[in-house]
Amino acid sequence: MECPRCGKQFDASDGSACPYCGESARAAKSGVMKSSTILISAGETDAVYRSVKEVPAPLRRKLLKSTNGLNSATILIADRRGREEITRAIQNLPSSLQRRFLKPYRDEPENALAWLMRPPVKTAITWLLGAGSVMLIWLVFTHKWH
Repeated sequence: MECPRCGKQFDASDGSACPYCGESARAAKSGVMKSSTILISAGETDAVYRSVKEVPAPLRRKLLKSTNGLNSATILIADRRGREEITRAIQNLPSSLQRRFLKPYRDEPENALAWLMRPPVKTAITWLLGAGSVMLIWLVFTHKWH
């Protein structure tokens, strides 16, 4: 038998554990399941397909064209164990890909420059600086200097 954890071959006829890493020969399978559901609303009809191969050829061409565009997305739904499996899979990726996948889930505070560059903050700063400039000009021209 090939050990699912370390990949080494060993005799598991008695149901023992792997002598190299200790993984049980009767270890539970991963439990990760991949499924797809494709909902297409075209014209007067709505249809659900389980794979791209099931979609009729004319609709398949439109589907493939639209899913390669900016408006396409992948939706991932997982229970607690599924999230743990996904976390383990992401940890095995190179660090650059890990950062890309985990960026939306980080609880890191925004840095100050990014906060200042948000449009509402920039607008408020612009108004304050403009109002301050007008007040300074008014003060210079109305103040009597000795």
